[in-house]
Amino acid sequence: MTFLSSRSNRRFRLLLTAAVALAPLAHAQSPSAPAVRIGYVDMKRLLDNAPQVVAGRRKLEREFASGDAALKADETRAASLRERQKREAATMKPAEADALQREIDALDRSIKRSRESLRADLKTRSDQELDKSWREINDAVVEFAREQGYDLIVPSPVVYAGPKVDITDRVLERLRRTAKPDTP
Repeated sequence: MTFLSSRSNRRFRLLLTAAVALAPLAHAQSPSAPAVRIGYVDMKRLLDNAPQVVAGRRKLEREFASGDAALKADETRAASLRERQKREAATMKPAEADALQREIDALDRSIKRSRESLRADLKTRSDQELDKSWREINDAVVEFAREQGYDLIVPSPVVYAGPKVDITDRVLERLRRTAKPDTP
């Protein structure tokens, strides 16, 4: 008898919990209550394709072009010195070979420092540009949701969002319309 009563008690608690959890949904679906509008936005796709982000990437490419060119020139020079060292190693005097090796080592260290410095500067600037774009993209999503009467916008990642609730393309279109022209 104890087994049946505890089993019945568990069922009762489970049914009570389900009823409490589903009560707000039943209320929202009642004919007198307005329908709740929910949308989904794929933030990764927005961040990859928004014209504001693309313009920021182009700006960074222009900003770092000279540093990248200088780094490539140093790498080319180091490669030619290594080639010279390989080619002339047998005929070089020991002092000359040592001097060439020191020059190659110094250039390699300089390249490594330059690469790390460029990478750190690029990361900092990329984060700044992304923060600026993120605010603009977030504001566009909020404005769109308010204008279209959405009650909730769910950003990615989600387990599933059907195409009926996906507003990503419409937000992207809004971002394209509001994007400032990219100036070199």
